[in-house]
Amino acid sequence: MLDFGAPVLYNHTEGSFMKDIAEVWQEMLSIMEVEVHSLGFDVWIRPLQPIKAEDDVLVLCAPSDGAKSEVTSRYLPLMKHALREIEDAPGELIIVSEDEVPQPVAEEARSERVIEEEKPKPAGLGTLDPRYNFGEFVVGDCNRLAYEAALAVAEKPGEMFNPLFIYGDVGLGKTHIMQAIGNDLRITRPHCKMLYVSMDTFINEFIASIRGTHGVNNQAFRDKYRSVDLLMIDDVQFLSKKPSTQDELFHTFEALKSAGKQMVFASDRRPQDIPDLDSRVRSRFASSMIVDMQSPELETRIAILQKKSQKAKRNIGIEELSFIAERVTSNIREMEGVLTKVIYLSTLYGRKVDLAICQEALKDYLAAESDDVSVDEIIDCTCKYYGVNKSDVVGKRKNKEVVMPRQVAIYLINEFTNIPLSSIGSYFGGREHTTVMYARDKISALIVSDPKVKTAVADIKAMVLRK
Repeated sequence: MLDFGAPVLYNHTEGSFMKDIAEVWQEMLSIMEVEVHSLGFDVWIRPLQPIKAEDDVLVLCAPSDGAKSEVTSRYLPLMKHALREIEDAPGELIIVSEDEVPQPVAEEARSERVIEEEKPKPAGLGTLDPRYNFGEFVVGDCNRLAYEAALAVAEKPGEMFNPLFIYGDVGLGKTHIMQAIGNDLRITRPHCKMLYVSMDTFINEFIASIRGTHGVNNQAFRDKYRSVDLLMIDDVQFLSKKPSTQDELFHTFEALKSAGKQMVFASDRRPQDIPDLDSRVRSRFASSMIVDMQSPELETRIAILQKKSQKAKRNIGIEELSFIAERVTSNIREMEGVLTKVIYLSTLYGRKVDLAICQEALKDYLAAESDDVSVDEIIDCTCKYYGVNKSDVVGKRKNKEVVMPRQVAIYLINEFTNIPLSSIGSYFGGREHTTVMYARDKISALIVSDPKVKTAVADIKAMVLRK
């Protein structure tokens, strides 16, 4: 029978190093955070409290019987695995509910949660994710300019690149690099008043201020957004077709600019490509330091996966990481999601990550991506775009008019399908897999360096998906 008394130190053997169970729990959280969906982690795992370690058993307290049941059924094997990864920690784990714990201990655990929730936060930092920092950002040719610009803003806010406008497709790291500025300033300039919001939040709060709902009036809204040292607004493209909000943002922009305050904006497209934008707002955005974030090249994708696997304390081989990086090419967030599933399957099966696990993790992703797109459809769309004959593209001809369409088609087939490189080669006159690999990597590099190729690939992909 476990005694829920006072000790908070774990003594594995008499005279051995004693580790605070709170420290053990924090290490467990760090391990599990990368393996559990953020919503499930925040709802079920984070509220647990370590209350006892005795007889080589760590006891965690859940706030209710329902929470205990949910955590036990869904996460207990993963939690035990995380516990085994920690040195000088108990070897076993049990979860109890507050109803099963003597009242003084339960009250203490409940109080610790309340104190943690009530800790004051610096102004405007409520939505900044501390994981989004410069140290965790992997720099490559695809994002170097954006990284350097963001770093300069963090070093000299209001002086360098004000405003800064970052644009790029979904899942390429815009939110990461934007929040890294705020997280860096939180450390170097703790009194800096900053605000990070999405454009959707800005719009909704502006509407509420006009209506006077939620106790907010227009003056309070303006004071909130015009009194900060750093304003960061994400997803600026949603400003389209909202003239009143555009007018309010224009005046906010002018107020902050004249006061020498820093502004950072992020969007999925360039300012000139956002439709139905007031000319004054468009011109202010156009006056910004505009930097783009492109799809990462293969080497950068592998480096990102290496960093994520190391943070998860997993030694995953370069062959397995390359296998993932070669198939998830355009969205970092989706690639990290695949890695999370790989790690989960490895834990579930109790074996080291191998290609079979990677293939299983990628199965649903590739099925969704391909959406029944065939090799012939990809080749047909590519030939139509470039105005060349299909027989020339898939044949032996090597004149420059067909080489580029052939390489683009190979790149897209590799992106849309899970067909092995050797099989792709068979579609193009029996070419070797090394030739296919060269074509794929060449187009991947040109997408970064040549705007014409980048546009062509994007247009052909749109044609394929419309078929």
